[in-house]
Amino acid sequence: MNDFGVRDVDVVVVGAGQAGLSAAYHLRRTGMEPDRDFVVLDHAPRPGGAWQFRWPSLTYGKVHGMHALPGMELTGADGSRPSSEVIGAYFTAYEERFDLRVHRPVGVRAVRDGEGDRLRVETSEGTYAARALINATGTWDRPFWPRYPGQETFRGRQLHTAGYPGPEAFAGQRVVVVGGGASGTQHLMEIADVAAETTWVTRREPVYREGPFGEVEGRAAVALVEERVRRGLPPRSVVSVTGLPLNDAIRSARERGVLDRLPMFDRVTPTGVAWDDGRTVDADVILWATGFRAAIDHLAPLRLREPGGGIRLEGTRAVRDERVHLVGYGPSASTIGANRAGRSAVTAIRRLLDREPAGVAAGR
Repeated sequence: MNDFGVRDVDVVVVGAGQAGLSAAYHLRRTGMEPDRDFVVLDHAPRPGGAWQFRWPSLTYGKVHGMHALPGMELTGADGSRPSSEVIGAYFTAYEERFDLRVHRPVGVRAVRDGEGDRLRVETSEGTYAARALINATGTWDRPFWPRYPGQETFRGRQLHTAGYPGPEAFAGQRVVVVGGGASGTQHLMEIADVAAETTWVTRREPVYREGPFGEVEGRAAVALVEERVRRGLPPRSVVSVTGLPLNDAIRSARERGVLDRLPMFDRVTPTGVAWDDGRTVDADVILWATGFRAAIDHLAPLRLREPGGGIRLEGTRAVRDERVHLVGYGPSASTIGANRAGRSAVTAIRRLLDREPAGVAAGR
């Protein structure tokens, strides 16, 4: 700690989900010590990243593509247990095994230019002066709520995927599910078994993916997401470019009419939703499964955004500031992508730290 009460560290990692823990692991592997050379800050009350907030009916067996953290496999998990419990316990064990000493709950309020070309990281537990920052905040804290005329007049209940409690809460109700992604279809298929009536609306026709989805197909999908990030546009999810896997559950739901999609309504009414062609649907609940945006508002003082609204990256490095790396953002938002991004960010940061002594500008 310096004379101004600011704690000096080489690296601050913001977020302890998959990407943040991967980065912390690789920092450890290079010989850096937590609480001396780097610090991991997480706003959540306990380990588990965003998984700890998932609804109970999302069991581990329903999770698609959960990839193990580096250095420690997840084995013997009960597929019938909630994913929040399984992955929460796994992340807890991981933090303990590698002694990552995550600080929580700690909110990061802002990251600014500091003294001597350090970054000033302002948090709920005080201020850090860092030579580099790995941002691994994901998207869960920024649910996207579209705005439609009349939305404030609806007399029923509106909620987002971020607050989805499980299907039992919708028993006997008329539910409109908005959104054509994985969460929207999962919610809809669960709710249809207990609701009085369900209606599915999406902005675009859903695209279903048949056949194998191997490494080649995965890389092609990630490349499409990565291209947007390179152009400085807000990232889209990998699912948005791959389509929905046409598995047995989706086939069954389509045969039963559960996945009969309607185009997006034009307005919300006090009793439901309506289209300009005169069609209406009465509803007790509108469930917005409309996705999330990157939780990066705390980086705003650094002015990293491009005119297109996104942060342009080269690998994981922000083009506008080489001290800042984003992991779990855009093409690295998948669990395997987050692992790779954590390693890549640490490799680049080690080069930066080795090139310049503390307090000396690095290519700025």
